Amino acid sequence: MPRTVSRLLLASLGLGALGLAGCSAETTAQLGRLGLPVAASDRSPYTHHLWIGSWIAAFGVGLLVWGMIIWCVVRYRRRKPGVPRQNRYNLPIEILYTVTPFIMIGVLFYFTVLTQDKVQAKVQHPDHVVTVVAQKWNWSFNYEEADNPDVGTATWESGTIEQPANLYLPVGESVRFNLKSVDVIHSFWVPAFYEKLDVVPGRNNSLDLTPTKEGVFAGKCAELCGTYHSAMLFNVHIVSKQEFIAHMKELEAKGQTGQLRTLQNPDAVPQRPESKQEGR
Repeated sequence: MPRTVSRLLLASLGLGALGLAGCSAETTAQLGRLGLPVAASDRSPYTHHLWIGSWIAAFGVGLLVWGMIIWCVVRYRRRKPGVPRQNRYNLPIEILYTVTPFIMIGVLFYFTVLTQDKVQAKVQHPDHVVTVVAQKWNWSFNYEEADNPDVGTATWESGTIEQPANLYLPVGESVRFNLKSVDVIHSFWVPAFYEKLDVVPGRNNSLDLTPTKEGVFAGKCAELCGTYHSAMLFNVHIVSKQEFIAHMKELEAKGQTGQLRTLQNPDAVPQRPESKQEGR
């Protein structure tokens, strides 16, 4: 029996290695991250390390449990006819499987709190501040750049169901997101940031981070907020500082300056077509 198990294990490892050899570099890299997307912020490594560590612990527990099962199957397999001797209690084993889960939960909780503190740490003087406004059924972004000598004015842009919003951020510069909602609870989530935060009406939530990788990344609402929840998408453009300033100038040229009036007037942002028909 042990020899058979060893052969099966070696065969499984061989097939796994063969399968990985046929994967693309991108797929292999994602497997190395255990499913996480490409990281794009300075806070991502903290969550990444917690994620990988949790999987290592899970694999360790799994190997231990399966090892004990296989050992019991081999060690205590029936050798003689008849019913084997029955044991009702085993106090050491019962103590083990009662105490061990509490130890595991305590260790995971400890590292989760450490990671949370690092991810949610605030920057004393962020380089940029963006007010994020969530409403049914898309997003608005107010760039608070009035004190930025390279821009000199606050600008904004909004999205609709048909045309998702775009959020522009400069790479390598810290950003504070002030999150606000005009109706129900939403959730601001950019998977590449490895972080999300609820957007709650009447409550001022905020998160700080520094984008670290140029490119276009998906953003979405991670809270089931209603009928058109699936339409609450936006695109995050992480660009150079020069491109960011140029985009702010484009918004200024379009007349999209000042503060959004969305919080006082939800209709300042285009609503879904049905809402217009209902108002007629």
